Amino acid sequence: MRTTRLSRRAVLSGAAAAAALTAVPSLQGGAQAAEGVTTYRWRNVVQGGTGFVTGVLFHPSVRGLAYARTDIGGAYRWDDSAGRWTPLIDHLGWDDWNLLGVEAMAVDPAHPNRLYLALGTYAQSWASNGAVLRSDDRGATWRRTDLTVKLGANEDGRGAGERLLVDPRDSDTLWLGTRHDGLLKSTDRGATWAAATGFPGTPSASGQGVTLLVAAGRTLYAGWGDSDGTAASLFRTVDGVTWEAVPGQPAGVAAKVPIRAAYDRHTRELYLTYANAPGPNGQSDGSVHALCTADGKWREVTPVQPGGTTDDGDTDSFGYGGVAVDARRPGTLVVSTNNRWSLVDTVFRSTDGGRSWTSLKDSAVLDVSETPYLKWGADAPKFGWWIQALALDPYDSRHVVYGTGATLYGTRDLKHWAPQIRGIEEASARLLISPPAGKAQLLSGCGDIGVMYHEKLTASPSRGMASNPVFGTATGLAQAAAKPAYVVRTGWGDHGNGAYSNDGGQTWAPFAAQPALAKDAPGPIAVTADGSVLLWVFVHWDGTTYPAYRSTDNGATWTEVPSFPKGATPVADPADPTRFYAYDTATGTLLASTDSGRTFTARAAGLPSGDTQFELVAAPGRSGDLWLSVKENGLYRSTDGGIGFAKVAGCRAAYTLGFGKAADGAAYPAVYLVGATDSVNAVHRSDDEAKSWVRINDDRHQWGWTGEAIAGDPRVYGRVYLATNGRGIQYGEPV
Repeated sequence: MRTTRLSRRAVLSGAAAAAALTAVPSLQGGAQAAEGVTTYRWRNVVQGGTGFVTGVLFHPSVRGLAYARTDIGGAYRWDDSAGRWTPLIDHLGWDDWNLLGVEAMAVDPAHPNRLYLALGTYAQSWASNGAVLRSDDRGATWRRTDLTVKLGANEDGRGAGERLLVDPRDSDTLWLGTRHDGLLKSTDRGATWAAATGFPGTPSASGQGVTLLVAAGRTLYAGWGDSDGTAASLFRTVDGVTWEAVPGQPAGVAAKVPIRAAYDRHTRELYLTYANAPGPNGQSDGSVHALCTADGKWREVTPVQPGGTTDDGDTDSFGYGGVAVDARRPGTLVVSTNNRWSLVDTVFRSTDGGRSWTSLKDSAVLDVSETPYLKWGADAPKFGWWIQALALDPYDSRHVVYGTGATLYGTRDLKHWAPQIRGIEEASARLLISPPAGKAQLLSGCGDIGVMYHEKLTASPSRGMASNPVFGTATGLAQAAAKPAYVVRTGWGDHGNGAYSNDGGQTWAPFAAQPALAKDAPGPIAVTADGSVLLWVFVHWDGTTYPAYRSTDNGATWTEVPSFPKGATPVADPADPTRFYAYDTATGTLLASTDSGRTFTARAAGLPSGDTQFELVAAPGRSGDLWLSVKENGLYRSTDGGIGFAKVAGCRAAYTLGFGKAADGAAYPAVYLVGATDSVNAVHRSDDEAKSWVRINDDRHQWGWTGEAIAGDPRVYGRVYLATNGRGIQYGEPV
């Protein structure tokens, strides 16, 4: 189990270093640096999307070619023959975790193999600068330029239009709109960048900056997200040098932020969606407008005005998000609502230039049999939410796709919709259990989608999300070591924050009661080896820690444990049901309980402390065999229940640790590590109790940040499960 620590943002920024370790001896004959790499095959554990698809781009010149971007999970290319998406930036490693978020994409209609990506997840001070990748082979290989500015693919406005554009007059010229640094221009295909002279938008440290770039013929348009609703929010250039505000553009709250734009080359009209906030959350008003680029005249073509009243008396507030035009049929387009929670978002379609509209949701037949979690514990799925990515196939007028906060829906007949998501696995995975027995190969806990029971690794779980109750984000997941049918989970839920299962996680029952702290600060949980005692820790999302509570009746009653260190993660001994352990990161002290969690007393002291990342793990099948991984100081081990620890030599940094089935002839479980045995952070395996290591991932499979959780399979030697922050759950097997 993981100890409570700083938020991922603080951890990744390297905000603090661990204390000196002069009091801890080294193990004799310790681990040596890894020699070579063991060949592994890596694949995603299939969940089926689960994250926010922020953009889809059909190539205008190549049938069947499309690209998708996500807010934290990379970019993908559609393989039309295979009917699935191929990930394109899994090669980005530990130091480049901030580049897994894709701010924008661009293709060159004149050069079909060229692809450009603008990368950068956060624009905060603790995040690295953005980068631009450019490819001549549709993303198979890349060249990279690091920027001097930050991008924000997982910040407000991430579902807005493409901020990256190839100039239609010159394929060597690219434009990049930023959030806080204005408009950038490159004249060498993205190799170098400089501020675009003459652009009238004034950058703001707290604003949205450029929200979209689009070409209408040879004229370029840029949306500006920092208008107050009265100043200009749309600019254009005819010559690529001089920019001006577009005359006559709509004003007011409903047209405050341009979200997306699409150009109908047949009618020479530019369609724009607007909202009163960048989204995806926070929008309550919006509109849709058409600009005739031939004569400069504007038309409002808003399908439904926000602000009406529903039958239940709620206000029907929302903004407008996606827009796409039909390349084959003049005047045919689709637009989407966004943040419409009362009546649920929809996609409107028009065949007469926006003069009349049809809601495609009203006749939609949704089939989510391939990804059952999309029912969210209900009887039937909803059409979607956070619909800002919207695209229309230029070679098939009835092929429409739209992204949501959890999937990508597609249709081929404008009526029947199903997830078109195969290959896109975007999730922030946090908790992993590979059970030693039972039907499940894996239990997982993720941000936003709670806990899942994986009977197969190659199909989305047939049971969907764990229900009774449904969680948004999972915070705790634990299994009784000697009674694997008993599992408990905790998380953020609307109808309770904890539950237990007596069938290995197939079905669940909510705790009959919970401490008041659970509602606003559900944290990790542990269970004794025999399933008789639960220990629940409470941690608020802002990092505030609270006392732990103990239950001996499946959560019907709870008692505070004053001696448990606040914020620590409890670890149950896998062989002795009377023992719990906890690591106090503030003091560098290991505490233990020998009375089933009633009281805790200090044991080893002088261990690493401070604001950094720690994980305490108990080796399976053994009592008192504890391993402590420390972000910047490596790995420590105790074989006496935490009375003493020794530093494992040859491990420079350790982020997360797990165990799996032992190798043939080995008496000790295989040890899996995300960390560094030399100068490179990687995924490692040891078959000899950490005396030696082999790297088991490679430079093509790095997935950015992988320091949340790792678990070996206790039934299959060599198989390992890896939690990533954006690329879902990866699993590897020796080849």
